[in-house]
Amino acid sequence: MALARASAATIRSRFAIPSEEVEITAIRAQGAGGQNVNKVSNAVHLRFDIAASSLPETIRERLLKLGDQRISKDGVVIIKAQTFRSLEKNRAEALRRLEELIASVAETPKPRRPTKPTRGSIARRLAGKARRAAVKTGRGKVDE
Repeated sequence: MALARASAATIRSRFAIPSEEVEITAIRAQGAGGQNVNKVSNAVHLRFDIAASSLPETIRERLLKLGDQRISKDGVVIIKAQTFRSLEKNRAEALRRLEELIASVAETPKPRRPTKPTRGSIARRLAGKARRAAVKTGRGKVDE
């Protein structure tokens, strides 16, 4: 299996990632495909170490807190691309997925503005509670 570096000089999102920080390995794809799938390494295994990257500190922290299944316990993003039959397309797909992952944490989430419940929602909640209370009181002992 050949080890290759990302062909693009940088991954273009809002932040430039040098190709030295992305490790791409050609592997054999899974699934059906007959003889060709057993002898040709067309799938791509991309590894990106978050801690050793040149990303800003805030984005690194958000990536590590993300809880995505593609991020290992060691803080390494592992992406496997095997959708296409060509190595180049799978490499581009893996880089696109990494860029998408980084872009998803690059946007700062809007702070939540607390709101008061509406009168209608309060009334519905209280009506439901009253119904449940009536059901429960009906379960008690019957006086004769």
